[in-house]
Amino acid sequence: MTTTQIAHHRDAAEIYKGEAVCKQKSRLLLDEILLPRGLLPLDNIVEMGYNRTSGFVWLKQKHKKEHRFTSIGRTVSYDTEVTAFVEEHRMRRVTGVKTKELFLWVTISEIFVEEPACAKISFANSTGISRSFPLSAFSIQDEQQQHQHNTTNTAVHKRLV
Repeated sequence: MTTTQIAHHRDAAEIYKGEAVCKQKSRLLLDEILLPRGLLPLDNIVEMGYNRTSGFVWLKQKHKKEHRFTSIGRTVSYDTEVTAFVEEHRMRRVTGVKTKELFLWVTISEIFVEEPACAKISFANSTGISRSFPLSAFSIQDEQQQHQHNTTNTAVHKRLV
């Protein structure tokens, strides 16, 4: 099904190939739609496409990937093809993303930030059940470490002054 969607949206899309450029473009896309950069921690991305007219985006990677978001204790599985329709603060009709709840894998169909001021991101499945987590749980490790480093330096500086 996703391959059919990709073919349908491919003609009018910006298409990128190669791991480095795809990773960079996927992070820029997340910045553009105001979602955290660490939301799609994919490796070995071979192709990324974005049809700005329809809002359809796809990412293809060589292998499935499981990623553990340690700060919230959740494991997420990313299939070899991840697709979604994107808009500001929202990814709709998501395919290729599942999260582990107890012993079951639950398909994620929507990711959104309802109120940016509350700093929470929500994940919903097709039945409408959703869970919310802090936005900070999905920032990139380097950014989290930089923030902790800056906070520590500020605290040390205040003690010295």
